[in-house]
Amino acid sequence: MTVPEDTIAAISTPSGSGGIAVLRVSGPSAIPIVDKLFRGKKRLSEAQSHKAYFGQIVDANRNGQANPRCGASRFLDEVIVTIFRAPNSYTREDVVEISCHGGQFLSSRILDLLVNHGARVAEPGEFSKRAFLNGRLDLSQAEAVADIIRAKSELNLRAALSQYEGVFSNRIKNLRQELVDTCSLLELELDFAEEDVEFAAKTEVETKIKGVIQNIEDLLSTFERGRILREGARLVIVGRPNVGKSSLMNALLKEERAIVTEVPGTTRDVLEEQLNINGVYFRVIDTAGVRTTKNRIEKEGVTRTLKQIQEADILLFLFDGSQPMKEQDISLVEQVFALRGQKDGSRKRMIAAINKIDLKRKLTNSDIQDLLGDCPTLEISAKEFVGFKELEDVLVGVSLGDSGYSQDEPLVTNLRQKVALEHATQSLHVALGSVKRGLSWEFVAIDLRGAANQLGEVIGAVTTEDILGNIFSKFCIGK
Repeated sequence: MTVPEDTIAAISTPSGSGGIAVLRVSGPSAIPIVDKLFRGKKRLSEAQSHKAYFGQIVDANRNGQANPRCGASRFLDEVIVTIFRAPNSYTREDVVEISCHGGQFLSSRILDLLVNHGARVAEPGEFSKRAFLNGRLDLSQAEAVADIIRAKSELNLRAALSQYEGVFSNRIKNLRQELVDTCSLLELELDFAEEDVEFAAKTEVETKIKGVIQNIEDLLSTFERGRILREGARLVIVGRPNVGKSSLMNALLKEERAIVTEVPGTTRDVLEEQLNINGVYFRVIDTAGVRTTKNRIEKEGVTRTLKQIQEADILLFLFDGSQPMKEQDISLVEQVFALRGQKDGSRKRMIAAINKIDLKRKLTNSDIQDLLGDCPTLEISAKEFVGFKELEDVLVGVSLGDSGYSQDEPLVTNLRQKVALEHATQSLHVALGSVKRGLSWEFVAIDLRGAANQLGEVIGAVTTEDILGNIFSKFCIGK
């Protein structure tokens, strides 16, 4: 894929007022373009790499002279300019970063000058795209850059940093190389077929293919955990009206976010908030109580609740411990199982909490187990903040699974990676079937090459402009 030869520029700090703003310029003309606007003790063309220089930005014409139309206003700002000469820069091109006083108008004015002198405004993610095209990052590492920027919790950030450091991509590269090496042996044997020379034994090839399949399946098993670390776990609180869902949400958030009253059906819409528990990011969703109603607004709330139930990563069933099990409780659980299918009948991502234990108990843990089966059941009081440490521990455990998370562990964190790995596995199973049936190595080699290419898609060794455009369009401008 061709590396662009033009020079791009963008404001890399968020819009609005602040102490400083940073503009980034990258490309073969980055230093000459900024040199026309910069006035310091030395010209930037003579400046050393990885050094910062104090000076002024002035409104100059294309020859670097003061713009006569501006008169005394030719001076724009005092700045710090940092030079990064190729290939020792983020993009592996010449890069210049201009740190000016914060403010939307001033930074936009400097960007206009950069464009007037030969740069063009960068597209979203174009600096990272150039880093990828120039071999500075592979595709999964480039994706990790966006994840680092968007990180909302400690583990979210650690997982993104791990991917950026290459823990995941190194595993993929090793598996891909193993396939390429095996395929090369098979093709070499085909070249010497008439001489009856054996370079690869059938059992050895079969063992290698099985080993790669197992490694990929191990990676695929991390997808749900990786996705939750990257995007956050959708924690949906469900229960019949007036069991204390909104009180529970307020207690988890430690603020009065949801309206709480004695009137059943107070919550009629979906309410979502962010929560960080022990480094794990949760999207906590309070829902309307599920019940049969003729009220049009409340019916819409119930419909939205059912949609949230389908999309939830973790379902937190809330029951009123001061009342016996009701038909509404049973009906709700049955609806949930019907919506989510038998696959979720394992209750692995379901939690039950008995609320209002500060009142006289009329609901027992065994009542819950009879209804939900073997899922974590906790006793809490949203009003008195009882049982919340245990609840938070269970939420983190359920979200990350039994194995938890280690920064040294490669994780599949997005759907693009997952799909490519699944396609690679399919090709490997076809190749394994060909080996077992004793087909010519030619058939096996074709599918091994296909699997290697699909692994290459994960890290960008094999890619298309459409894939790159889709990935980098989701980045912020300036990165």
